[in-house]
Amino acid sequence: MNLSDLHPPKGQKHKKRRLGQGMGTGRGKYSGRGAKGAKSISGYSKMRGFEGGQMPLHRRLPKRGFTNIFHKEYAIVNLGVLDKLEGDTFTPESLAAAGVIKKMRSGLKVLGNGELTRKISVRAHVYSKSALDKIQKLGGAAETIEKQATISEAESK
Repeated sequence: MNLSDLHPPKGQKHKKRRLGQGMGTGRGKYSGRGAKGAKSISGYSKMRGFEGGQMPLHRRLPKRGFTNIFHKEYAIVNLGVLDKLEGDTFTPESLAAAGVIKKMRSGLKVLGNGELTRKISVRAHVYSKSALDKIQKLGGAAETIEKQATISEAESK
């Protein structure tokens, strides 16, 4: 066997059909492209995602990500941090003065990370379930501060 003896199977290779060779060939005049339209023009290439003139899917969908306008960002503090601080009563104002929280944002949220070894009293806007359990287990108090209504909310009522 010799490499020069290798040939493709019979019927695999076809001659390229020559277009525009006169009316008698059946592929003359418009060369199989039709009379008018974008596809008839030389150099035409269909845009990726083209949907026949309908607004393509990639333009109908929103850009990456989504911003929830009702999202609330809380200043968070963990029970382990509160346990290390001096005193037994903690409010958002006292934590800000101590430098534990920088910005108040939508309010203060207490999370249950860390161990709590003593009875404390906390005033915050929101508590995680584990934080509430740990505070109440040691006989502490967890008071919820009601958020202040904004002007737009007061007008809507």
